[in-house]
Amino acid sequence: MTGDTATIPNPVKFAFGGTAGMGATLVVQPLDLVKNRMQLSGTTGKKEYRSSFHALVSIIKTEGPFAVYNGLSAGLLRQATYTTTRLGTYSFLLERFTEQDKSLSFFMKASLGMAAGGIGSFVGTPAELALIRMTGDGRLPVDQRRNYTGVVNALTRITKEEGVLTLWRGCTPTVIRAMVVNAAQLATYSQAKEALLSSGKVQDGIFCHFLASMISGLATTIASMPVDIAKTRIQSMKVVDGKPEYKNALDVWAKVIKNEGVFALWKGFTPYYMRLGPHTVLTFIILEQMNAAYYKLVLNQEASSTL
Repeated sequence: MTGDTATIPNPVKFAFGGTAGMGATLVVQPLDLVKNRMQLSGTTGKKEYRSSFHALVSIIKTEGPFAVYNGLSAGLLRQATYTTTRLGTYSFLLERFTEQDKSLSFFMKASLGMAAGGIGSFVGTPAELALIRMTGDGRLPVDQRRNYTGVVNALTRITKEEGVLTLWRGCTPTVIRAMVVNAAQLATYSQAKEALLSSGKVQDGIFCHFLASMISGLATTIASMPVDIAKTRIQSMKVVDGKPEYKNALDVWAKVIKNEGVFALWKGFTPYYMRLGPHTVLTFIILEQMNAAYYKLVLNQEASSTL
């Protein structure tokens, strides 16, 4: 990245980030639902799904084909809040700390990614909570389902029935996960893209963005899944007689390892990567194309990558 990226106004960077994330979510929402169901499988004392494919087939068979898009409104709101904030903040910080014609170190990129992710996740936690509950509702017995009709209904009822602070339940593991995800995702994307271009074998374009995104998605999946399963279970749990099922992320990990084995911390790896990989690819490709279009149509300049 070079100093001329300052010509893209910060509000536009934030808007492009959110739009790119929302566009990607329209495609990968079913994978997000399967991932959440896999991570919640086992909490009732039985393993509900044998594999990601079995989960997908079971959901379609028992709840209908459109059930794979349950929670879409919450997913879109999450991107509008979380992704808008994290990508906009990352682009802003990257521009602020980058010197003219000199690339930042991987460590610095990771640090900026962690900061952007932490800020974005705090803003997006209410939508994340609604998403987890809405995508997991169909696995519960009919009399235990929350039956939210949409994200607005979910947020309104959670506030009314459980208190406004419940909207930030699981905020700590959510923030930690986002910091891990963004340190891995944003930094490895930037680094992988830089390495690919410097090799001289790949030109800057959609194929380069695709390769960098897939590398970034794999690294992010491996690093963030244990934190993600803690977040998912805390946000999905019910409080019975004032006693929550889990005290914190450490308690989740201890119980998962004890009852389901250490590799259960990576339960749902396939749909997680299948969701995160394409989501990363689509988000960055859409973002890069919008940036390029802005340079060409608005600024009448050659495109300059902001990531």
